[in-house]
Amino acid sequence: MSKMRQVWEAYHPIVHLLMAGTVFVQLTQSMSIPFLAIYLGETTKLSHAYIGLIIGAGPLAGTVGGFVGGILSDLFGRQKLMFFSLLAMACSIIGFIAVAHPVGLLLISMVMGLAASIFATVSKALMGDLTPEHKRFRVFSNRYLANNLGFAIGPMLGAFLGISGSNLAFFLTAVSLVSFAVILLVACRRCGVTDDGGRNGEVERASLAEIWQVLRRDVVLLTFVTGGVLLVTVYGQMSVTLSQYLRENFSEGVALFGTLMSVNGFTVLLLQIPLTRLVERYSLFARIAGGAVLMAIGEVGFAFSPDWAWFITAMIVFTLGEILIVPAEYAQIDEISPGNMRGTYYGAQSATMLGSFLGPWAGGMVLTAYGGPVMFLVMSVLALVSLIFYWLGRRLHEKRKQPRSVIVETAM
Repeated sequence: MSKMRQVWEAYHPIVHLLMAGTVFVQLTQSMSIPFLAIYLGETTKLSHAYIGLIIGAGPLAGTVGGFVGGILSDLFGRQKLMFFSLLAMACSIIGFIAVAHPVGLLLISMVMGLAASIFATVSKALMGDLTPEHKRFRVFSNRYLANNLGFAIGPMLGAFLGISGSNLAFFLTAVSLVSFAVILLVACRRCGVTDDGGRNGEVERASLAEIWQVLRRDVVLLTFVTGGVLLVTVYGQMSVTLSQYLRENFSEGVALFGTLMSVNGFTVLLLQIPLTRLVERYSLFARIAGGAVLMAIGEVGFAFSPDWAWFITAMIVFTLGEILIVPAEYAQIDEISPGNMRGTYYGAQSATMLGSFLGPWAGGMVLTAYGGPVMFLVMSVLALVSLIFYWLGRRLHEKRKQPRSVIVETAM
């Protein structure tokens, strides 16, 4: 009991609430959103291509939403922005079952992507506000675990209840989002977390001019985001191109792909916490480098795997890299962000999700032109090339932290 109390007291109550809410919302969302393509195919006369366009418009809009949301949260505060983004997500979910017009569905998907990206960025910024710096990597790791936990339970629960992809599942998702929005707003006010700067107005809010000046000159942020785009291109495309490759080249490719996705999820659930504890002694760059190398090895494994056992092994290695990279990327951005611009910097980091668009697109072209092995090897190289940008950003950041006098003496 004392151990549990220590864990609870180690973090702010709002951080715990955001973790629990992430599991709850992700659980209900995974009963509906992954089945959206099937739902639209059954309830509308839209083509597969247009349904794909509708679904893809959300993440593409999200690359803008996170950045805009981060800036707005630094200018006007985080509470209200989280509240209204959750409500917008709920309205979008209801819109999918209430609207049949193609243009309306496209706009709803874009609103959903914008709102989801805004909430993800702003909630991470608030967790950073309320957590001491030395604990933030663990918080981001736990958030990543919470996402995967909800997504692992949701589809199985939905299938057991027989509601996956149904109107009821979409309705439950909307209710969970509204409930979480209300609970979060009430809890923030009771805990003294205000829109005046994280906790009780301790952080002075930046102006739009200050934000623009910092972003315009921060080469370190640019290099980290560039490295992040390359890494997201690698692991963001994995499920799309891997599924296509397996379906076309293996007799039981679809079943193998489903197994690999389960392996990916359970590896995260089983190894996220122990691996996070193990690597905390190492620098953020070392964790990202280790993750990128593991992902590169996993991609090489996909290229040359002849059977199920080899594919499963390659997926485990790939997932270990993903576990190291995702929280370390957030912690890396957190380390370079000014306290009153954390939302803006997290929003800029969300631009790395551009890789979720580039990966399937570029990977698909290479797969079509040269085949799976070449495509996997290209992705492996991209994972390693990303380290050049992270290394450069790290060097520039360390140089920037040095007192000017020290730099002058070194130069002399």
